[in-house]
Amino acid sequence: MRAMVIDKYGKRPVREAQVAIPEINDNDVRVKIKAASVNPIDYKIRDGKLKPLLKFKFPLILGNDFSGVVTAVGANVRDYQVGDKVFGRPSKDNIGTFAEFIAIDKDEIAHMPRNLSFEEAASIPLVGLTAYQALNEVMQLQPGSRVLIQAGSGGVGTFSIQLAKTMGLEVATTVSDRGVELVKELGADQIINYKEQDFSQILSHYDGVFDTLGGQNLDKAFHILKRGGTVASISGMPTEKVAQQMNLGRMKQWMFRLASRKLTKKAKQTETHYEFLFMHPSGKQLTEIKRLIEDGKIQPVVDRVFNFEETQGALEYSEEGHAKGKVVIRTNT
Repeated sequence: MRAMVIDKYGKRPVREAQVAIPEINDNDVRVKIKAASVNPIDYKIRDGKLKPLLKFKFPLILGNDFSGVVTAVGANVRDYQVGDKVFGRPSKDNIGTFAEFIAIDKDEIAHMPRNLSFEEAASIPLVGLTAYQALNEVMQLQPGSRVLIQAGSGGVGTFSIQLAKTMGLEVATTVSDRGVELVKELGADQIINYKEQDFSQILSHYDGVFDTLGGQNLDKAFHILKRGGTVASISGMPTEKVAQQMNLGRMKQWMFRLASRKLTKKAKQTETHYEFLFMHPSGKQLTEIKRLIEDGKIQPVVDRVFNFEETQGALEYSEEGHAKGKVVIRTNT
């Protein structure tokens, strides 16, 4: 099968390669991938930025979510059959959706929303699960809670705003001039133009901040929280807790404790909480997201669709950081 691979870490172009179609075990399904989306984790993996957390073998197929059609099922699979349309996010040890096929555990996929195209469905799994877990599992927000979602016009942001509104949350978000109308349509209650305004000087007494930017934006996030509030970050420094959850050794746990000490100290000083989110696959949560989409409560936001041969261009376009919503790669026509 065709696949887009890298041969070592670094800012090098992906190359097209011929690799074996993956075999399945008793709990797997094999899916013919119709579309995959580009996510920041793809170029972070490519650049080697996640080496302390994740180990890969080369050549490595990039890609972390997809939509497609089931072509084979394992002996223990009951909920899926050949021909079903599905979407999913594979586990960290089984990435590789920039390819024609993937073998994936049955618990990491869900039936595709009936009202979406393959390209639209492929835009959902990673950002959908990330938003779901940040708002529900990490921040544990309840109806009426107030949350700041950074970078509201990006892939994670556009989904998070919509999900937050279905949960009954009050949503503030940061965008540039180009993103104002989009996030307004998505339901944001307060819109802050980060080029002209400092959110930390405007907002206060928030229950949560979903940090997708890191840096100074993460540092300022603590100051807008009420006592007991939580910063959920996908761009800050992973903590010792994350290392423990990923079953990393004691040395790495110690390293992450030291590396995240500034953030955990900041949380203690402001009487708040800091949690790094390393999203986990969940077919069950994707099924909940599917229902919200089919009910018309959440709509995919796709900026641009590239053909498979244009995968490198899709990565470059996404990495520029100007896309409104998701960048998608059409794998099979």
